[in-house]
Amino acid sequence: MLNSFSDLTVYLVEPSSVQARVITALLTQQGVTRVAHFDTAAAMFEKLASEPIALVISALYLPDMTGVDLVQRLRASPATEHTPFILISSETRLQVLDPVRQSGACGILPKPFSAAQLGTALRATLDYLDNDASMGNDVADIADLETLQVLIVDDSASARKFIRRVLENLGIGNFTEAENGIEAIAILNDKMIDLVVTDYNMPEMDGKGLIDYIRTQSWQSSVPILMVTSEQDAGRLAAVEEAGVSGICDKPFEPKTVKALLANVLQQRN
Repeated sequence: MLNSFSDLTVYLVEPSSVQARVITALLTQQGVTRVAHFDTAAAMFEKLASEPIALVISALYLPDMTGVDLVQRLRASPATEHTPFILISSETRLQVLDPVRQSGACGILPKPFSAAQLGTALRATLDYLDNDASMGNDVADIADLETLQVLIVDDSASARKFIRRVLENLGIGNFTEAENGIEAIAILNDKMIDLVVTDYNMPEMDGKGLIDYIRTQSWQSSVPILMVTSEQDAGRLAAVEEAGVSGICDKPFEPKTVKALLANVLQQRN
């Protein structure tokens, strides 16, 4: 179990030696003492193959691939699919950053970033790696988390794995997965579900359509629904809230945020 930032090993992938020194200094200020710098993704992957337990922090544009390519390669291998990842970039276009959001990143930091922003991303990393996390006795008293049936709905397999790991760390033990709202409806028609965790933007049927169906047509119309999404449109999110979602959090998210939302949902249900 990792208890503090000093327990983290960081692999920093940054082609600029000046930027690498700046980022390393900021990490040191946060208490991170083990930082290895790599100019290229290839060099980092060579090291990661022998020492797979590390937080990877990467720039977006690298000499041999992009940060998007890097995190997708991490997620594609069983050996590194759960490696925590933080992107640092001055890029602001949603279409560029969305693949990173969908990959299950622990944070996306702007360039330049503040100490507070870095601290938030590092805390999210510790929470993600903490497989001894707890919902607390107050929640444990009202819900048997090991038997809770959770349906995760997201067209990104990486996002589903990330959410599942966070929930597993909290003690939840039973999961069913769907890639879109249509698949989720078929599951809900046949199986009792205690909690739905869904994305917004998905093919076939999006999260709004799924919530509408659950609240108006499903025999499980009162099931709690958490939305974890990279959607930024305020109007769409307001419509989701109106439709009856139990809670909404961003991608990337802090695991403690999901924990707080889940605790609130379970307490209200009981």
